[in-house]
Amino acid sequence: MIRREAGLDVRRFCALAGIPTTTWYRQRERALGGRPAKGPWPRPARDRVAAVVHAYALRYPAWGHRKIWALTVADGHDVSMRTVHRILDERGLLHGRRYQAERRELAKARKQTFHDPPTRRNRVWQTDFCELETRAGGTWQLGGVVGYVTKFCLTCPVTATKTWREAVGALEAARERAGEMLGQPLLADLVDRDTGELEPVGVVTDNGPCYKAGAFGRYIRSRPEFEHVRTRHRSPETNGVIERWYQSIKYEHLYLHEIDDGPALAEQVLDYQRIYNDERPHETIGWARPRDRYTQAPA
Repeated sequence: MIRREAGLDVRRFCALAGIPTTTWYRQRERALGGRPAKGPWPRPARDRVAAVVHAYALRYPAWGHRKIWALTVADGHDVSMRTVHRILDERGLLHGRRYQAERRELAKARKQTFHDPPTRRNRVWQTDFCELETRAGGTWQLGGVVGYVTKFCLTCPVTATKTWREAVGALEAARERAGEMLGQPLLADLVDRDTGELEPVGVVTDNGPCYKAGAFGRYIRSRPEFEHVRTRHRSPETNGVIERWYQSIKYEHLYLHEIDDGPALAEQVLDYQRIYNDERPHETIGWARPRDRYTQAPA
């Protein structure tokens, strides 16, 4: 009555009275004998399709609420896009929020990795794929792994594809190679002598599909030696050591030879890897050779 006599709308009246508009509406409903002043309110539309939406979200975890809504409607359910959004949100299945949370975790990992540039071997490795076409027309993938501090190329397998399987294979080969070079498992080299704590290798990659695959993430989590760090989108310079390796091997070696097929390419890569690690002085490590720097005992 007071609101009507004063000629005020609900929003203005609530602002003057210092109460939220939702409180006013709840109290009005209670005074009129309608719905209870407090929830939970009936949700027939949401409850009717919640199980269907939930099942689709689990089946397609990478899809957002709009695609899930389209599938639900195509299934014959009369539901709004906003209702599907609410269902996914309340169940923690909203893809956008998972994506943003993942981005925050990746940003945190990048900051921890590069805030204080590493000075010791096996603190940061960089890996990526590079495509190369041979003379016979075949296209092959190089999957190098290079140490950030020592510039030592641990491995560079040649494969026909660049899926998560090849990405995992390159890291496994690098892990074994590191153990051979050090005369002990990589895990032993990562334990801090003073504190006894394990400091995993930060494996830096770009945002390619093979590195975003769930199987690749499960592999990383299964190896205490590794921690995955993805670069910012469209920022290849943050993975510059591996890019520099590919530039060197292509312009100093591969482009100077006529390579017929994949096996021949693999042989040429091994030849240059030996030259790069054992013979080629590297300016950014004081003109030392990567092998010498990698096998040098940590200070």
